[in-house]
Amino acid sequence: MKAQIQVTEGLQRKLNVEIPQATVKSTFEKVYQQIQRTVEIKGFRKGKAPIATIKTMYKDRVSGDVAQELISSTYPTALKDQAVDPINYPEFEFEDPSEAKDFSFSAVFDVRPEVKVRKWEGLEVDKEKLNTDPKKVEQVLENVRASKVNYVDILDNRAAAKGDVAVIDFDGFVDGKPLENGTGRDQNLELGSSQFIEGYEEGIIGQKIGETRTLNLKFPTPYHSAALEGKPVEFKVTLKSLKRKELPELTDDLLKEVGVNQTVEEFKKTIIADMEQTDKKRIEDSFKNRLLKKLVEANPVDVPASLMKDQKAALIEDFKKRMTEQGMQTSEYTDYVQKWDADFAKTAAEMIQSSFLIDKLAQEYDLICKKEDLDLKFEEYSKQTKIELERIKEWYAKPEQMSRMTYMITEEKVIKMLTDKAKIKEVDAKDIKDEAN
Repeated sequence: MKAQIQVTEGLQRKLNVEIPQATVKSTFEKVYQQIQRTVEIKGFRKGKAPIATIKTMYKDRVSGDVAQELISSTYPTALKDQAVDPINYPEFEFEDPSEAKDFSFSAVFDVRPEVKVRKWEGLEVDKEKLNTDPKKVEQVLENVRASKVNYVDILDNRAAAKGDVAVIDFDGFVDGKPLENGTGRDQNLELGSSQFIEGYEEGIIGQKIGETRTLNLKFPTPYHSAALEGKPVEFKVTLKSLKRKELPELTDDLLKEVGVNQTVEEFKKTIIADMEQTDKKRIEDSFKNRLLKKLVEANPVDVPASLMKDQKAALIEDFKKRMTEQGMQTSEYTDYVQKWDADFAKTAAEMIQSSFLIDKLAQEYDLICKKEDLDLKFEEYSKQTKIELERIKEWYAKPEQMSRMTYMITEEKVIKMLTDKAKIKEVDAKDIKDEAN
């Protein structure tokens, strides 16, 4: 066997392997003998058909098996001889083998880049200050009150005004034809809430009870229905009555009615604690992403094309899944992906580079996940979830789950080391620059 490594482009390599005719011929014989032992041919006992007959009947079939046998038996040795370590599954190139000549094949793959961490201490990173917005707390309290809202008829003889709840009948038409799902009866619409398309609620303001108006509007662009984007639409709207919302006072008794067994003050503290916990996680996640971006900027790493392709595809697939769940149409996310292709590529490259740097730092500073780290994490999960420790260990015994867990723990240890040595500046959310994607 002869092997030669060829640098093609960037981190891509091409391994060329040549196998002598004698080995090819013996491999053909081996494959024919395997067939001989297993097939049944009329006129012969099983395993007793002549090799010449086997060759005549199975000549076209065996070339693929021979090629697979030759490649699988020589490829690992060729890699070792050439001291190369592929980072992805190779693409093999070869012609059908023949007993009468040498067999050659090529394997194209990417190799791991050389990673040098030149600067990781003293990275300058902004971190958002933890500030609980009182308006958000009040909004939660208002939502509790709104859950018990009362609608009271407005008896004054006046026109509809912003803030009123209009009770309407409506029919929609596009191109002179009834709009699918564009009809409503006795619908409550709070004027000024922006529940309908632009111009709809404004068109009702000033309308009198019993009056019917025709609203000539346009669907916005983009719109959840691509077929209606930007199209003119006509709505015939009859105002049947007006109501006003009456919200109950926020009291301990009201909280009990909605299933909250706390006083108002206790409930406010719970809301603030929950918001702080959520914000802390968001802030830490954003800080981590920002920190890793700074690490990548200070220590650029070549990105293997194969990993780039896979990581970018994974990001797009994740985006597609999330947008589909939110009701986005196929055409919409296809346009979005095309528009933001460079951003997906940039994010994918940063993720790959940061993983190489994390791995390198973990090796250099003995931060790779150990058994005791796993045990501590399992115990932590058990306490948090109230799930038995053995069940958690059983779940993470699966190779895929264990791989994710060990990488996550290693990453956590590296992030802590970077954070401890970073120059962190706490700033308000509005002052955060280069926010992580």
